[in-house]
Amino acid sequence: MNEFNRRKFLEGSAGVAAAATLGTGTALWSPLAQAQTLNLKPEKGAKLRVLRWSRFVQGDIDAYMINVKKFTEKTGIEVRVDNEGWEDVRPKAAVAANTGAGPDIILSTNDDANLYPDKLLDVTDLCEYLGKKYGGWYSACDAFNRPDGKHWIAVPLGAAGSMMVYRQSMVKAAGFDTFPKDTDGFLKMFKALKDKGTPGGMALGNATGDGLWCNWLVWAFGGKLVDQNNKVVIDSAETLKALDYGKELYATFIPGTLSWLDPNNNKAFLDGQISVTNNGISIYVAAKNSPDPKLKEMAVDIQHASFPVGPVGVPTESHLYFNQMIMKYTKYPHAAKEFLRFMMEKEQFDPWLTGAQGYVAPPLAAYAKSAIWTADPKNEPYRDAVKNLRPAGYAGKLGYASAGAAADFIVVNMVAEAISGSKTPKEAMERAQKRAERYYKV
Repeated sequence: MNEFNRRKFLEGSAGVAAAATLGTGTALWSPLAQAQTLNLKPEKGAKLRVLRWSRFVQGDIDAYMINVKKFTEKTGIEVRVDNEGWEDVRPKAAVAANTGAGPDIILSTNDDANLYPDKLLDVTDLCEYLGKKYGGWYSACDAFNRPDGKHWIAVPLGAAGSMMVYRQSMVKAAGFDTFPKDTDGFLKMFKALKDKGTPGGMALGNATGDGLWCNWLVWAFGGKLVDQNNKVVIDSAETLKALDYGKELYATFIPGTLSWLDPNNNKAFLDGQISVTNNGISIYVAAKNSPDPKLKEMAVDIQHASFPVGPVGVPTESHLYFNQMIMKYTKYPHAAKEFLRFMMEKEQFDPWLTGAQGYVAPPLAAYAKSAIWTADPKNEPYRDAVKNLRPAGYAGKLGYASAGAAADFIVVNMVAEAISGSKTPKEAMERAQKRAERYYKV
């Protein structure tokens, strides 16, 4: 268990159809929680524009838009939602922050909020209200969105878990009855799968979500981008061990992974080109909901597992974190806060979790009891992604530097260069060290 797990919680479409039948259960919500109130009075004539990521699970979008419609019907506030791929959200958010014009609310990834905290509306009152009402925020939320330990710069939304997705039949055919729990067994499995003609593959392009496995690789062997004092230490003996291991792993991959972005491993898996990859639950959801009998058959064979534990002896999970940012330039700050409050309340948030079919893990402890996590046993591995995740800026303090380094794919690029042989591991580490130092000297 990593340090983020040890800290206590802070106090204070097929999927859409399923939402109507699963329910939430009264045990989720205590009388004390129900007593929490937050008085927000939206501005007269308020209109809101929301820019949000959109990826892979249609039920996520459908359930979200149903909630948007409910909000408009209840408040009279018109809300325009622009759904974009998350690789497009980040640059658009940066332009909005720098120009002072654009969407009122932006849903983005990882610690993007730390790229321009002074351009974001303080949402401390809203976050304290939600935290007290719904069992507390997981500590990673605090790390991402309350960088000074006092003020919340964005409202946590959750995380898409980066888990191992694999064909159970192929893993068994390669000689493994269970998915390996350590890095030695993991490598042996990949080698055996290649020998069987059913190789694996993981993204090595600038993939916002699926490139996160590179963080796991470095951390599993004791490497890290920065130490607790935010000193860049990626050029290390521990990182070298990770990269040497990565070279052996990469040798088993299907060709082409150097250019893979987030959609590519989904397609390769569903096309039957690979037997194992890292991904959110979207591969399984796509297969399960497909009208194609072959994909439905594949869904039965798909299983999920956590990344194996490396020589450090503890899990080193890296997941795609989601923020909800209210831009300070908005003309309607109260309306924007009320919108996010409405969307995070159980009447809306729980059906959205269900609509997303496990794609998003919740940031608030109460939602770990949502019925979506037991509706299908294959969903459960994704439930605790926020609870267990290690921020990409580990082991330092998150802020502009960590956000910039993550957005610049420094660790991903280093791993890709070293394990593919385009640079020696030493050259790749030295380049990553220099690139990261430029951010951490600001």
